[in-house]
Amino acid sequence: MEGTSRADGRNPNQLRPFSCTGNPLHRAHGSARWAQGDTVVLAAVYGPKPGTRKGENPEKASIEVVWKPKTGQIGRQEREYEMTLKKTLQSICMLTVHPNTTTSVVLQVVGDDGSVSFHMM
Repeated sequence: MEGTSRADGRNPNQLRPFSCTGNPLHRAHGSARWAQGDTVVLAAVYGPKPGTRKGENPEKASIEVVWKPKTGQIGRQEREYEMTLKKTLQSICMLTVHPNTTTSVVLQVVGDDGSVSFHMM
């Protein structure tokens, strides 16, 4: 494959063009638009809101992650994305600063030409 171009004209070791824009969604408390080639994902953060989900520790903040595919129902792969992102956010956020609250992170896949499919494990 060395020296040959891909169908889209890129070299084998060339990445798709990348861009990231902050706060494209005005009703969210924070948001971002990420694009790589024709793959586009919107992320929105809402909260913190009072209360935690059932089964969560009220002495800490709760993080809820929702992954919405471009089309169709949420499947096993999307649930894995949600759980991996939730665990990552829980490990880097100071959950004791706003106890008994929930912050929601919603990701909407707008377009997917292969850059969404990654191994998160």
